[in-house]
Amino acid sequence: MNGTTARAGGPTAADRLLWALADGWTITRRDIVHWLRRPGQLVAGLLFPVAMVLMFGFLFGGAMTVPGGGDYREFLMPGMFAMAMVFGVGETVTAVSHDTARGVTDRFRSMPMAPSAVVVGRCAADMLRSAITLALLVVCGLLVGWQWNGTLGEAAAALGLLLLLRFSLVWVGVYVGLAVRGEGAVTAVHTLEFPLGFLSNAFVATASMPFWLGAVADWNPLSSTVAAARELFGNPGWGGEGWIAQNAVPMAVVWPLATTAVFLPLCVRRFRSLGR
Repeated sequence: MNGTTARAGGPTAADRLLWALADGWTITRRDIVHWLRRPGQLVAGLLFPVAMVLMFGFLFGGAMTVPGGGDYREFLMPGMFAMAMVFGVGETVTAVSHDTARGVTDRFRSMPMAPSAVVVGRCAADMLRSAITLALLVVCGLLVGWQWNGTLGEAAAALGLLLLLRFSLVWVGVYVGLAVRGEGAVTAVHTLEFPLGFLSNAFVATASMPFWLGAVADWNPLSSTVAAARELFGNPGWGGEGWIAQNAVPMAVVWPLATTAVFLPLCVRRFRSLGR
């Protein structure tokens, strides 16, 4: 401890922030080491969304029509990008739940580290994995005939909105992983990923659904991110008559920020209450 810190009576806010970031990076690095030691699990997780692209693009794509015309694969890929972000929730829940059940989280809490390090490190590791998954899907999409028709800046903004969605869902996954116990709960989370994805505009236009179901799908936060990505990529099928569809880009920011504002404090509170 230097003289300035000592005269101040303890670590400064900057010191605490740097220590928290260093502790968070230690937890992130732990997850990266696990990936390197068990690459099969990582590869399987990366190949699943690729298989989904090939299945929907080539097996079902010929039977799909896009409102207003256009190539279905260009319509599909923004939806698949968003679905990959949703599928990551199950992986987050599984990792956090297993650490909690095996007592790893309790051991972390007993160590002299920043209280936020465990959840922040988990978030950073999941975001890194999601970025890799998204990059792989972009390459896969280009190979199957997808392309963006807007500017490079608009494409980067679309990718940013997709990662923002994933960022918000990380906190949902961390909270559920800290709160639930048992494999059954984890399986239930995996199962719920598909209804969330299919009850949206990821695979088909909501205009083709019954009116009441299309309205529900339009207000699915996933639909806002998908529609915004289609608009920014310049892909077909992003328009709509409802207010929520016409304001997809701002809502693709509002939904994730609102979700994060709710679940991030819940994660911190749940983590602090473990073992009580």
